[in-house]
Amino acid sequence: MNTRHLVPFLLTTSFLTAMITTLAAPGRWELLQPNIGISAMHMQLLHNDRVVIFDRTDFGQSNLSLPNGQCRNDPTELALTTDCTAHSVEYDAVSNSFRPLTVLTDTWCSSGTVAPDGSLVQTGGFNDGERAVRVFKPCEDSTCDWVENQTALLVRRWYATNQVLPDGSAIIIGGRRQFNYEFYPKSTATLSILPFRFLTDTKDPNENNLYPFVHLNIDGNLFVFSNNRSVLLDYKKNRIIRTYPLMAGGDPRNYPSSGSSVLLPLKPPYTEAEVLVCGGAPFASYAQAKSNGTFIPALTTCGRIKITDTSPSWAMETMPNPRVMGDMLLLPTGKDVLIINGAGSGTAGWELAQDPAYIPVMYRPEAPAGSRFELQTSATIPRLYHSSAILLRDGRVLVGGSNPHIYYNFSNVQYPTDLSLEAFSPEYLNTSNSNLRPKIVTASPIELSYGKQISLHFSVGLVYTTGVSVNMILPAFCTHSFSMNQRLLILQTNKVATLADGTYEVATVAPPSAVLAPPGYYMVFVVNSGVPSEGIWAHIQ
Repeated sequence: MNTRHLVPFLLTTSFLTAMITTLAAPGRWELLQPNIGISAMHMQLLHNDRVVIFDRTDFGQSNLSLPNGQCRNDPTELALTTDCTAHSVEYDAVSNSFRPLTVLTDTWCSSGTVAPDGSLVQTGGFNDGERAVRVFKPCEDSTCDWVENQTALLVRRWYATNQVLPDGSAIIIGGRRQFNYEFYPKSTATLSILPFRFLTDTKDPNENNLYPFVHLNIDGNLFVFSNNRSVLLDYKKNRIIRTYPLMAGGDPRNYPSSGSSVLLPLKPPYTEAEVLVCGGAPFASYAQAKSNGTFIPALTTCGRIKITDTSPSWAMETMPNPRVMGDMLLLPTGKDVLIINGAGSGTAGWELAQDPAYIPVMYRPEAPAGSRFELQTSATIPRLYHSSAILLRDGRVLVGGSNPHIYYNFSNVQYPTDLSLEAFSPEYLNTSNSNLRPKIVTASPIELSYGKQISLHFSVGLVYTTGVSVNMILPAFCTHSFSMNQRLLILQTNKVATLADGTYEVATVAPPSAVLAPPGYYMVFVVNSGVPSEGIWAHIQ
């Protein structure tokens, strides 16, 4: 653990307990790249195992030059009107290498989804990027790059949230002073913006309720959470069809109070959906940190609600430590939610947080209440404002970013800008589990059809045929503590058969509809006694 930042905690019993607990805590950390040249504000895994990473164009110079002597010349740019450095990279998760990409318009605090063909569709931002749509179509060589349309959106979208829909399009909700939503790509039926009064009603006096949490429900409507309230939105008819109870405590959870949220794994017969919201910051945190440098402890609570119940209510739980700006990831076991990154006090924003949350926490939704949290092995690098985390196909978690300053700042500050990439390997990747870890031998990628049977072949040292499951995960677009479009489906598994060559075949069934699994590329995992295989790519449309 990096002891430079422990002074404020030395007299707190809870922190000493946490330190003792982590001496034998599960999981391990690995530094992948000490410097990729940019800070990982946004990340998205694509189906060729490359990760598109970018920050913003108005930080000033990055530490990575554009290729072939290129420069951006932009008279509207706030930092440098001529900039010969990159603000986006493509990271190859297999070879652990990266290359610069050219993004022209400002991507600061923007949003994204992946289209059914596997292209990253990235929307909004700041200044000349506020109405831009940028598309990155993955390729196997090094020729692909961003293609940008500076006026594709109807209004400015800064701090908006995207959600992929059953038809493969994206809805783009909210943003700074935008209490409405629109769609991309446009069609005859989606040429206008639609008002969303709920966002107006849930903003605070500073108009803060940015990056709302949005999840596609199993009925095709959208669960939208803003600060401490939530509704079910029929986006086709532009009407709220359900209002959920206020979360206990009433504290805000969206930017800049920046908690995080996941839709918990969906299980056959797919009749129930449950949402988890964790962390955040009390009402006064932003004002106190900004006005007088007082850093209020972050929230320690999580709220959990079954959004499909006839009379839903929030069940509150307490995390082992406070956390704001944490990222939440669904892991391929189908039974674990990782909470990682963030701070123990303060709020999102430039230099408005303290006490880095070095220790990740595992949350196990199926464990008994009161015993669902487990502390993991501590990191050594603080991951504060503008950090991110995503799941890789091999089961590791890629972690990067942290720049709590208006520009890149590497000296004479408590928490310098960080340009590194790390991997956190959960306990299931320990060598002690190697005999249980399946290896899928079915060629990747596979094509799936809704409701149709799938046969996957795998090998494994020790198989528990009653403990084999198949899970599929939609890779998320991660920024500002929320992983947009993140989705895990536990598939109906019929049987496991032993083949003549000593391998195994598991018969399972693809999700029945695009409402449950929007079209696109998913990672598919075979899980044996709680240990997931490396995933393979599957395309469903």
